[in-house]
Amino acid sequence: MRKRNIQPEQIERVVVRGVNWVGDAVMTIPALRQLRRMLPHAHITLATRAWAEGLFADADFLDDLLIYNRRPRDLRAVARQVREWRRRSFDLALLFQKAFEAALISAAARVPLRMGYATEGRRALLTHPLSIPRWRGERNEVFYYLNLIAELETLLYGETKVDEHEPQLVLNISEQRKERARVLLSSHGMRIGGALIALCPGSTNSRAKRWPAERYAALADRFIEEAGASVLLIGSPDEVDVSFEVEKMMHHKPFMLTGKTDLAEVTGILSLVDLLITNDTGPAHIASALNRSTLVIFGPTNPRTTRPFSNRAEIIRRQPDCAPCMLRDCPIDHRCMTAINAEEVFERATMMMKRDFGG
Repeated sequence: MRKRNIQPEQIERVVVRGVNWVGDAVMTIPALRQLRRMLPHAHITLATRAWAEGLFADADFLDDLLIYNRRPRDLRAVARQVREWRRRSFDLALLFQKAFEAALISAAARVPLRMGYATEGRRALLTHPLSIPRWRGERNEVFYYLNLIAELETLLYGETKVDEHEPQLVLNISEQRKERARVLLSSHGMRIGGALIALCPGSTNSRAKRWPAERYAALADRFIEEAGASVLLIGSPDEVDVSFEVEKMMHHKPFMLTGKTDLAEVTGILSLVDLLITNDTGPAHIASALNRSTLVIFGPTNPRTTRPFSNRAEIIRRQPDCAPCMLRDCPIDHRCMTAINAEEVFERATMMMKRDFGG
């Protein structure tokens, strides 16, 4: 990487183009924290989608958010973003997002230093294009984003200290937001006090990642009957159908919150739960970043790269020869998920709760 006589003190305003999926956004937190360590006096802006406000509202490593939502082929939104970036006179654009458009906006806005991975044909638009690390696919995605910070630190300081720090995937949430979550749960008739178990039986971008609804139902009933727990179902509006399917199969009544909360409210709720059990979804990463016990059921995706990066998170997996296939729909019999039964998930979850809460 070529050095252009850039002094760290010259970088006063930084824009980071964030990623577009919730789980990926959480996995950028260690990199954002390292960026703050490296440039403690810079003003750091995260350019991201509106839903990210629910994640980063209390982030101590960011100064502000620049919201960027657009429909496909909405060139006017791109132009507005270019004007806003130019108006803010950013000194550095760090592109976590790999799309061509992110590099185009940074170049059109005349940001002097533009760093990101040379994907989607955007190498010429970046002042400092990086090759995809050879180890990608073998390490957690957390390190993919941290590698950008390490390269930036080497550019600015001649060496990097990123590897000297354990990745800190910690998401802060204020007491006010927790209190709003308590009020929300109470408004749905939930009594705070006993064990609180959240289940996320859906997945917005892949039906193959879904553990069967009847097994979530059996699992929920066991928590209610044997642990006296309150069970709530969470998820986005796109996941309402599968949550209703779980509810219909249960013998007891869960608290149905799927499709009734935004990401900010879900984040607040997850900060209060004793345990989340979920497919490979965004809430898995949120809950673990909030230091809540998290159990993730993996099937077609690769836990080596996308499992939550937390010692409070565990996975259950029965890997057939065809996994990980990364397909959104299983073309055969969904054996990677049907091999996992409710009994083993309940036993693992019970062990986790005993370990983490002594109960």
